[in-house]
Amino acid sequence: MSKKFKPLADRVLIQPAPVEMKTASGIIIPDSAKEKPLMGEIIAVGKGKVDEPMTVKVGDKVLYGQYSGTEIKLEGETYLIMRESDVYGIF
Repeated sequence: MSKKFKPLADRVLIQPAPVEMKTASGIIIPDSAKEKPLMGEIIAVGKGKVDEPMTVKVGDKVLYGQYSGTEIKLEGETYLIMRESDVYGIF
């Protein structure tokens, strides 16, 4: 990931975890049945707001809501950008 993108204010850039291709028993999941990942890694963090400092940092593994964030493509990779408040927790 290029260091050229910097989120503003309380936003974070997340690289979603890879989508599962098979079930635990080895059944291949078709594209139409794949679920959007709910976990990812923080790639970039904004500076936060004056009265709310950021609690996540680059490299944190996080859990977020199914419909959280906006997908963006940077250098051929898909990322999510969302507010820190859309992040449920850190692993």
